[in-house]
Amino acid sequence: MLARSVLDHWDMKPFFPILLAFALISCGHGPNRTQASGNVPRELPSGTVSPNGPVLSYASVVDNVAPAVVTIRATSRVHAPQQFPFFNSPFFQQFFGGGVPQSPRTEVQEALGSGVVVRPEGYILTNDHVISGAQDIRVDLPNKHTYKATVVGADSPSDLAVLKIDAAGLAVLRLGNSDQVRVGDVCLAVGNPLGVGETVTSGIISAKGRSTEMGSGSFQDFLQTDAPINKGNSGGALVNTRGELIGINSQILSPNGGFIGIGFAIPSNMARTVMDELMKQGKVRRGMLGVTIQQITPDLASGLGLPKAEGVLVSGVAPGGPAAKAGLQSGDVILKVNGQDVNDSNALRNEIAAMQPGTEVTLTILRNGAEQNVRVQLGELNEQNAQAQAQQGNGSGASKLGIEVTPLTPSIAQQLGLPRGTQGVVVSAVDPTGPAGQVGIQEGDVIEQVNRQPVRSAADVQKALARSGNGTPLLLVNHGGQTVYVAVPLQ
Repeated sequence: MLARSVLDHWDMKPFFPILLAFALISCGHGPNRTQASGNVPRELPSGTVSPNGPVLSYASVVDNVAPAVVTIRATSRVHAPQQFPFFNSPFFQQFFGGGVPQSPRTEVQEALGSGVVVRPEGYILTNDHVISGAQDIRVDLPNKHTYKATVVGADSPSDLAVLKIDAAGLAVLRLGNSDQVRVGDVCLAVGNPLGVGETVTSGIISAKGRSTEMGSGSFQDFLQTDAPINKGNSGGALVNTRGELIGINSQILSPNGGFIGIGFAIPSNMARTVMDELMKQGKVRRGMLGVTIQQITPDLASGLGLPKAEGVLVSGVAPGGPAAKAGLQSGDVILKVNGQDVNDSNALRNEIAAMQPGTEVTLTILRNGAEQNVRVQLGELNEQNAQAQAQQGNGSGASKLGIEVTPLTPSIAQQLGLPRGTQGVVVSAVDPTGPAGQVGIQEGDVIEQVNRQPVRSAADVQKALARSGNGTPLLLVNHGGQTVYVAVPLQ
């Protein structure tokens, strides 16, 4: 568990081949760190400034922050593979007269990461992937004291967890307002990279609102930073120059596991919300709309008859879900939630998830060129429906084929010059290295059937593909008004 190669967190879409050479690495697991006891930190200056203005040192900020950052050691026992599994195969049994009995073996794995003290009575915030599956968790403080930790609650979708140690009077790190963070702000990363001990690095906020795995069932709104972070920094602190926690370091984008200037931290406002729920009830409850959605590109906007690329496109509606009960349809464009503009599919997903089940929201949608308001009472997102939405891949519903699809509306059909009455889903993006791209399917093609089943939404495509198993799906494709059956080998 020294570092996790992630695309287990976050939708690196298959339509960006240039990113395939990279791996998202959870910046967790790398030995040793410490932490000190003390009181809630006082306000300190942002840094030591020379007479002419430039900051010469952040030592005062580090003095305030470092005592509240700890090392976490999570130990798990896993079954080791058999040394000689072939001895139990029928082929070898005919020579050796039966299987060779082998005693079950277990191996001990130790994950090393970082954490942040958020309550003086011993509550610690860290990444879920640092402690996931661990049977024994130890926390090292900077004063060289080590404590056994218990898990208060863990939330895989946000990659956050809260631990508790039997200690009091600990130094804590004050949570800042990550919404006020600006691209270009100076930030410091504190953690235990590669097990070398507590380390402080500096950089700037490179971007906000990043998502690295849409469609995976996780909820992300990352701060991106170029402050060097590596394996072992997971769960550690990203702070501003006032010594406030603005993020929990979580992942890096890297071709080889080393830092190349692209790191991601969970913003403090999301961490605060998740932390509070975990401390109150041990789990996080999230609202659910019951739709799959996708970003509206300029081409889609043109096909939908929109004056500009705004809003979020509904590409699938879960039968019997809250949106379906309220009358939402595939092809609707969500323009606003409770009067606030919506222009990003990931932001909409996070906003709905942050609401409690049962909350009533008003959606302003665009349907057939006319705006209307729809009231929806949110359901509760659970593991089962979260996985179903994740499998549908942020509304594409066809990631298995290496394509993205969107419902065919009359305006898109007219734009493509298709005969009146043509129905299906439009291919909006193609991975040229994927199965569909290899057999010649192109953007703008219309898939009318999958395995002889008519499809009208991404969800229809997903269901029809599921019937193929590992076989070869048969697609009826309309290319420029001409239909042809196309077999798409998945291997």
